[in-house]
Amino acid sequence: MKIRTGFDIAFESTQPTPMILMLNVHPSRKADLLTPEILRFEPDIPVRTYRDDFDNVCTRIVAPAGRVSISADFLIRDSGEPDPVVPDAPQLDVQDLPDDILIYLLGSRYCDTDKLAATAWSLFGNTPLGWRRVQAIVDYAHRRIRFDYLRADATRTAFEGHEGGEGVCRDFAHLAVALCRCMNIPARYCTGYLGDICIPPVPDPMDFSAWFEVYLDGRWYTFDARHNTPRVGRILMARGRDAADCAISTNFGPQQLVRFDVHTDEVIEETTR
Repeated sequence: MKIRTGFDIAFESTQPTPMILMLNVHPSRKADLLTPEILRFEPDIPVRTYRDDFDNVCTRIVAPAGRVSISADFLIRDSGEPDPVVPDAPQLDVQDLPDDILIYLLGSRYCDTDKLAATAWSLFGNTPLGWRRVQAIVDYAHRRIRFDYLRADATRTAFEGHEGGEGVCRDFAHLAVALCRCMNIPARYCTGYLGDICIPPVPDPMDFSAWFEVYLDGRWYTFDARHNTPRVGRILMARGRDAADCAISTNFGPQQLVRFDVHTDEVIEETTR
């Protein structure tokens, strides 16, 4: 399967403003690119990239006063297979986890496990360990939060999402991640592209999407608390402890987002007879 994806966004700044952008495909998907993934800037400005501690590609710029536009458009290959489902995947004991996985058991900026631990153990303490426990958590988060695109809040934590019962895809992911960590299941936040591929069209505006991964049986598996069903065509951009590690843009000065368009579509190729 081929997917055409990209974005066109713009910011207004009142003064030169340093920024960190996380808009590239994750290095784990670079081999799948069919056309170059080039970030285009208008006006043309100096750009420098680096890898952060989670191996995400970060771009450093200084946005000039006024408007700066950033866009990309490229083709990427995808397996066309839905997220794997492995109901028998076991959960590892904490003492058996690799050292570098332990960070994904800890509370973080948006995943305030200290406020959810008692709730988590009361809800899931008697569920089967491993995949089935994660699925029980995903089912709960999916029911607990009502999706509302207009109720996005960049400061909402997992606990606040749980109590308020509304939010967007990042809130579903944060709640599920926090509950998994409370149950000693390593979980990390993911962001990227997820188009309406192999499903009926969705009326909501296209956006970057958030999901999460859990560490079971010595590897990472994808889960999605918002949609709660295996999906086709995920394109990972960034991973981290929560959305603070995966922000598509971080600005160090006053700034406003003035344009935001994302596209992710399967390329339907005509067959020759």
